[in-house]
Amino acid sequence: MNEKPLNILFLAAEAVPFAKVGGLADVAGSLPQAIRALGHDVRLAMPRYGTIRSDQFQLEKIGEPFSIPVGPGEEHVHLIGGAMDGGVPIYLIWNELYFSSRDRIYGFEDDAQRFAVFGRASLAALQLLDWKPDVIHANDWHTGIVPTWLNTAGRRESFYRDIATLFTVHNLAYQGIAGRLILTFAQMEYVKHLPVEQPGMVNWMAQGIAHADLINTVSQRYAQEILTPGAGMGLDPLLRERQDQLFGVLNGIDCDQWNPATDPNIPHHFDAETLDRRAANKTVLQQQVRLPVRPEAPLVGMVSQLDEVKGMSLMEPVLEWLLAREAQFVVLGTGEPQYREMFERIQAHHPDSMRALLKFDDVLARRIHAGADMFLMPSAVEPCGSGQMIAMHYGCVPVVRATGGLADTVADYTARRGRGTGFTFTDYTPEACQNALARALRVYHDKKAWRRVQQRGMAVDFSWSASAHEYVKLYRRAIEVHGM
Repeated sequence: MNEKPLNILFLAAEAVPFAKVGGLADVAGSLPQAIRALGHDVRLAMPRYGTIRSDQFQLEKIGEPFSIPVGPGEEHVHLIGGAMDGGVPIYLIWNELYFSSRDRIYGFEDDAQRFAVFGRASLAALQLLDWKPDVIHANDWHTGIVPTWLNTAGRRESFYRDIATLFTVHNLAYQGIAGRLILTFAQMEYVKHLPVEQPGMVNWMAQGIAHADLINTVSQRYAQEILTPGAGMGLDPLLRERQDQLFGVLNGIDCDQWNPATDPNIPHHFDAETLDRRAANKTVLQQQVRLPVRPEAPLVGMVSQLDEVKGMSLMEPVLEWLLAREAQFVVLGTGEPQYREMFERIQAHHPDSMRALLKFDDVLARRIHAGADMFLMPSAVEPCGSGQMIAMHYGCVPVVRATGGLADTVADYTARRGRGTGFTFTDYTPEACQNALARALRVYHDKKAWRRVQQRGMAVDFSWSASAHEYVKLYRRAIEVHGM
């Protein structure tokens, strides 16, 4: 195999520190740095939204404005350049109509047009830069137009025909569905309708899956789950057709940012060898959220979006069961009104053992990871998840449903005695969740056994470096597949 350094263009709709809505931004902000550290020329492209200021990020225009074929004729865009931490070059697509005049990333009626502009402009910018990637790594539906164009019209253009593609599915629930007129807007009316697409509609997630050289998801288990009707979100027939080109690569976390030995947001620092110091964080957390300071009471934490996919429909009977057992519970998150009301109602019934903090608060989230004894994630669907990895890194033992990335990252204590890093359950029922919590509570009262679970979790390598090596393997494989 040719081990020469690769040229990689990484495309994403959001990336830390420039713009963030969800976990995609964390991936796009960290993975390219880890790949660059392996010696590859990786560059990131994303839209320039109105919230991204040049003086804040030391951005400069590159070259002259250039035109791209969208709409009835052409649209003019600028290219703005800068650098991320770790020296990764970043290119921002600047267009006043579709991006720079907008105060948020998603949620506009013309999102399909906006990201068509982003995809066409990212491709055109390569010639302006006089830089050619070996592979383009496209992420989620917002970039599905890129592998689609490269595998159709791009095959007929000498500059583009040798560029391989990897398409990463971060969450299959968001598919970028638009009417067929989006192809007229993108000047790509030659794109064929797929059997999984609704009549008269274009599904950019499906198109990206159909046209990329390789596809991957953000955990091995999720890659298998989406082949089934239950998790395939209507795209499972297409995914089964392409399952030989479908892989799973687990996301990582930034272990410098998430480090209990140095985190400035937690009051008492500790590591796996000084876990006794961690108890002081539990006391501070109990005081901060106005729960009684009870060192021996098991404190269960949750930091989550409050919606069905995160398992909220299980929580009322689970909490009534848990709080009847002298445990404490704290939840931090925002989401659907019905679940906010549910947590407030349970808190009213158990004012001395539960707190519902219905907001976003990054500092408090870190303090929950650093102070709670257990971290609950009863997700119905979880492509990867980072909460469980962060919790383990902070000595907070996860109790999770064994789905997607949760199954790939948490080893069940009972099933893998001597190697367990948490407690898992399979059935999506309150009873199954209660059973996992019951097992966790029993081990919690055996302090030596509990300490071993904590230390095993803290020792797991969730760094982006491990993920980066796997992605480089996929890039090389995509180049081979493309050349066949």
